[in-house]
Amino acid sequence: MKKVILSAVVLGTLFFSCENDSLNSDNKLEELQEVQVDMSDFSLYVDQDDVTGKSENSFEKCVSMKNLEYRLAKNSDLAKKMYDIEYNTRKAIALKANSNKGKPGGGGGGGTPSIYEGAITIPVVINIIEQFPGQVTQSQINSQIRILNEDFQNTNTNTSNVPSEFAGLVADVNVTFILGPVNRVVNTKASWGTNDAMKIPSQGGIAPTDPTTNLNLWVCEIGGGILGYAQFPGGSDATDGVVIGTDFFGETVAGGIYGKGRTATHEVGHWLNLRHIWGDGRCNRDDFVSDTPISDGPNYNCPAYPTVNCRTTDMTMNYMDYVQDDCMYMFTVGQNDRMRALFVAGGPKEGFVN
Repeated sequence: MKKVILSAVVLGTLFFSCENDSLNSDNKLEELQEVQVDMSDFSLYVDQDDVTGKSENSFEKCVSMKNLEYRLAKNSDLAKKMYDIEYNTRKAIALKANSNKGKPGGGGGGGTPSIYEGAITIPVVINIIEQFPGQVTQSQINSQIRILNEDFQNTNTNTSNVPSEFAGLVADVNVTFILGPVNRVVNTKASWGTNDAMKIPSQGGIAPTDPTTNLNLWVCEIGGGILGYAQFPGGSDATDGVVIGTDFFGETVAGGIYGKGRTATHEVGHWLNLRHIWGDGRCNRDDFVSDTPISDGPNYNCPAYPTVNCRTTDMTMNYMDYVQDDCMYMFTVGQNDRMRALFVAGGPKEGFVN
């Protein structure tokens, strides 16, 4: 295993710190007595070969974990912020579960609100860094917004192919993406890499537009066959958002099997705190979602059903796997809860609903 930044001792310290902070108020003490939050499996570790995932087509599907490693090394406070977000996410999910069972403490009183249940609208600012004017077309932009809405509203027509084993787990996330400003600059730079240079004006990039109320999406030549990456919740506002390679933004012929716009769906999933479905590890790692099967690594192309690893059937059609665009077509109910926990009062995405 590769240690990104946190040792077991540090994780333990953070856990007890969160508990001690909660004990400072009677309401939170009562809440802790009613809702147990197990953080023992939380980790920012990844296997060395899971920092990136290179498919047999020589594409690196997603380098969000590589960018996270970079961000953790630069920001000593990020690990604690991500731990706190995870703690509150699990507590909100536990409160919802208690409420569904009619248990005390299920209403989200005290310091931790329940899962946000309403419709969510997310304005999208598109920041395009193109090598020549018009490289990224309006058709690409329009198709990308449409595809995000299909996937987060469960209207992807391919979802009818979900096997019966998983059919009861398919979620309508009830998120609507609306197109906001489109910012363009021309820069002939051949490769922008994965260290967020495209977000820095002094380096030729475009700064984000109010990331507390907008999803910023950068389109540029990332280089290295990389499709995209996202910043997880907890990171700096100065770099918050999603980056997509030019050929993989919206519907494009150049993107081939990854040219149907679902790199953005996958990366927005990360932006909303979803991990890769196999948990970026082997069979003993998880994605922190209760209704997704354990697996030992990503799937590519369009796998046959059933594909079995770790004694369970892989949910290869999940948007958080690495399969080709036409073969991913579902989020789960548990993933939906995890994303929605970000939008509660005090959560990192509350600005989108308040």
